[in-house]
Amino acid sequence: MEDFSVLIGGKAGDGINRAGFVIGRILSRIGYRIYMYYDYPSLIRGGHNFTIVRASRHAGIASHHVSVDCILALDHATLLRHAGRRTPATITIVNSDSVKAENHAGGLAVPLDTITKEEGGIPIMANSCLIGAFCHATGIPWDVVGTVLDEEMPQETEKNIAIARRGFDAVPEQFILPKGEAPEVPLVTGNEAIGLGLLQAGLDAYVSYPMTPSSGILHYLAEVAGETSLKVIHPESEIAVMLMAQGFAFAGSRTAVGTSGGGFCLMTEGVSMAGMTEVPVTIVVSMRPGPSTGVPTYTAQGDLAFILSAGQGEFPRFVIAPADPAQAFEWSGRALNLSWKYQVPSFILVDKTLSEGTFSFDPEEPEWTGEEPIPRWDGTHPYHRYAEGEGGVSPFCPVPTTGVVVKVNSYAHDEDGITTEDPDRVVRLVEKRMKKSRGMQAEIDALDPVLVSGDPTAATAILCWGTTSGICREVGDIIGLRVVQPVVLSPFPAVALRDALAGVSRIISVEDNAGGQLASLAAAHGITISAQILRYDGRPHALEELRDRVMGVKA
Repeated sequence: MEDFSVLIGGKAGDGINRAGFVIGRILSRIGYRIYMYYDYPSLIRGGHNFTIVRASRHAGIASHHVSVDCILALDHATLLRHAGRRTPATITIVNSDSVKAENHAGGLAVPLDTITKEEGGIPIMANSCLIGAFCHATGIPWDVVGTVLDEEMPQETEKNIAIARRGFDAVPEQFILPKGEAPEVPLVTGNEAIGLGLLQAGLDAYVSYPMTPSSGILHYLAEVAGETSLKVIHPESEIAVMLMAQGFAFAGSRTAVGTSGGGFCLMTEGVSMAGMTEVPVTIVVSMRPGPSTGVPTYTAQGDLAFILSAGQGEFPRFVIAPADPAQAFEWSGRALNLSWKYQVPSFILVDKTLSEGTFSFDPEEPEWTGEEPIPRWDGTHPYHRYAEGEGGVSPFCPVPTTGVVVKVNSYAHDEDGITTEDPDRVVRLVEKRMKKSRGMQAEIDALDPVLVSGDPTAATAILCWGTTSGICREVGDIIGLRVVQPVVLSPFPAVALRDALAGVSRIISVEDNAGGQLASLAAAHGITISAQILRYDGRPHALEELRDRVMGVKA
């Protein structure tokens, strides 16, 4: 079996995401690579939550299938909503305490609530019972199940294992899921990969106001802060986040912030101030459907045009859009380093699918960037904060430094940081700031900013960015197409993109937005798009869905 998919569904508050993660760990333990998609409404209780865990013998999976091999139903709604995912071979395991017998004919019935209560557990522990039942039904040995539960259930461990064992014993084996050959690697979310990437590049402070789907970065970094010298701050608003981050950076601390569309709207004046003050800050923006609150727990790629031009006035910036945890780890570190090297804002642009999706992550795959040195003041007095430096970058001196006054100004200013409206000085300031663009472009061009996968000789190419790139790679391999992903979107790698598309006669762009924002950006650099595949319902494509849509337009 090359692929195996399991869906677990229930109400918000039932621990669906956690149960899916544990199942992913178990499948990873027996030799599979994992991708997990988590779907939930913006409700604390109620509604319908579900997780699809896909296990594959192949590395690099980043999408789910339409049909699944096993459905684990904590309630009747799960059976109703996902009836279309069933095949004649699909195994169904249901909670017979909440699903009537006539509604699960042919399924395996387990009294999850009754077993949990008999073992002295609380309602959410019914998930452990369901996990146990799933594992026995698919022939996964109990020693694997018990070991993973022992690792993943730090509280009430023995009780959870006892409940899982009751579930394991309550169902007959349906078939044996063969072991895979992949060595076990960690399972991480995209948010965790971003946090790890920032840390390995020397992150000193992370400032954030929680906003779905970026909140996981804040939670993760807060959890590990005690193991490092990292400062993690939750201020009262997004405006405070951006200003506090610049205060940290002014004092020499490498700082990042995280938010989503509505929160970033409040940050834009502060972003513009960072452009004028030349104070480096790295901003993670995890996209969800807008405008306004939109569909806050779902996914989109609708903020690219906004990020490229956010903030009044003109100032250079880096915009990086990773596709998967390996890229998120590597390029988050690069974004932090580049921001400090050029004293400009840098953006890590992701979406809900990457931020909250769970993936197998091999730490050996990405490049570890580490903390790179920056241009620093040589001690020659007096210190001029905005002195003309190589490529427009002034030597940096943090506060406090003995005997030095560091003047940073959001007004137009001279090299000492003193406000000015003199036209000649304003021109020099603008030209100094914009001079950085040339060095930034050269730096990006040297970093392989455009990735090619699939068939590199194919005459038809899929052009994609961000999270859609993962599923496009899979589709490209299936159909035999070239897949081209610009990882960096500002400065735009036009030369590298044209090289990657050399020999292509037809370009199909794939994006999760209604306007084709990457297609428009490519067109502005003379690259003509032949066809567009757009999705904007807040959901990512399943593998078969995108394959069929690409087949429909590739001719």
